[in-house]
Amino acid sequence: MNNTKIQFTKDGYNKLQEELDELNKDKRPAAVDRLQKARAMGDLSENSEYTAAKEELAFVEGRIKEIEELMARGEIVEVQPSHGISIGAEVTVEREGKEETYYIVGEFEADPMQKKLSATSPIGQALLGKKEGDLVDVDVPAGKIHYRIIKIKK
Repeated sequence: MNNTKIQFTKDGYNKLQEELDELNKDKRPAAVDRLQKARAMGDLSENSEYTAAKEELAFVEGRIKEIEELMARGEIVEVQPSHGISIGAEVTVEREGKEETYYIVGEFEADPMQKKLSATSPIGQALLGKKEGDLVDVDVPAGKIHYRIIKIKK
């Protein structure tokens, strides 16, 4: 078992706990019930419902195990405002005259579509520790991106 700590924002950790609760209280019992009903239908070798129910239960069990592992290794990162940008910060930057706001999160919380950037991503790494007014250059596969940090909200 890997003992490396996984960093989460408080919100990210709480969402993981909510998902685990839902899986244990609702989805696992529903999957077990579906499997039992499919098994009662008879010949298992030609029972597609049984196969699908078995796969669903395996998926639910796998996700429960994955979340439990993440939570066992997880640590909630407390934002330290005096240390500049850190996990949990909301950062407004200027790029090519346009303002963008990003949320710096742990790698398992990242969701670029929601502007949640992993602290281990190229942009996240470049922003960590920086303060308002700092200029930041980020090397990305498409080239170099230049940001000016406008505001940091903890």
